Amino acid sequence: MVDKNITSNNKLHELLAIMAQLRDPKSGCPWDLEQNFASIAPYTIEEAYEVAEAIQQGDMKGLKDELGDLLFQVAFHARMAEEQQYFNFDDVVSAICDKLTRRHPHVFDGLDVDKAELAAQWEAHKRQEKGVEPSASILDAVSVHQPAVNQAYKLQKKAASVGFDWGSVNPVFEKLDEEIAELKDEVGVVDNAQRIEEEMGDVLFSCINLARHLNVNPEWSLRQANKRFATRFAYIECVLRDSQRDIETCSAQTLEALWAEAKAHC
Repeated sequence: MVDKNITSNNKLHELLAIMAQLRDPKSGCPWDLEQNFASIAPYTIEEAYEVAEAIQQGDMKGLKDELGDLLFQVAFHARMAEEQQYFNFDDVVSAICDKLTRRHPHVFDGLDVDKAELAAQWEAHKRQEKGVEPSASILDAVSVHQPAVNQAYKLQKKAASVGFDWGSVNPVFEKLDEEIAELKDEVGVVDNAQRIEEEMGDVLFSCINLARHLNVNPEWSLRQANKRFATRFAYIECVLRDSQRDIETCSAQTLEALWAEAKAHC
């Protein structure tokens, strides 16, 4: 069993002391003092994305800095909660330690659990901890307050954890082809914006499902695709700028040729 009596690192104590000083009513920072949970939440989300960006760039120095910024966000929320006598930083750490040991009995209690059963076991622990009513949907736990790609991914994982899933990847490809065909049919109908939007959503949902079955995180994959697109588009702009041409006046054929060239270089 893990030793839970490990002494906290001195640097962590220093961070918490700095946070307390920033929020000191008499000598603290005016900006930090006027913040609350709602005003800080956007910064917390932004820091999480910057962590992902550093990983995407392979920037380990940047990752170190961004993880520090994210840790500061945790300390900030914990400090505000302590001021209002809800909980403190130690409570946050204790809660996650207890949760991790409780949800990994195959690691900390020496239980023999099949790898295929781990996801189902994890979900069962979560429902038990949250006191979910038997009549409640397991999908209720998936927050709507997140990017739609991530929400769809989590909805699918939740459903899969109880066996509602395709048994292999081939039917997922077939489902995607089916949804694309249905979208094409709706595009040919006049004044059909709502149905087109619905079928487009089904196509996107199926793409995310395919990514999941291929063990690809769709949010991460799309971020990488965005980066490739931006890099290749910048290449086209650079080539045109060097040849003193404006992108607005180029023909579609010229841009297509430059795009193929960009793909070969980037």
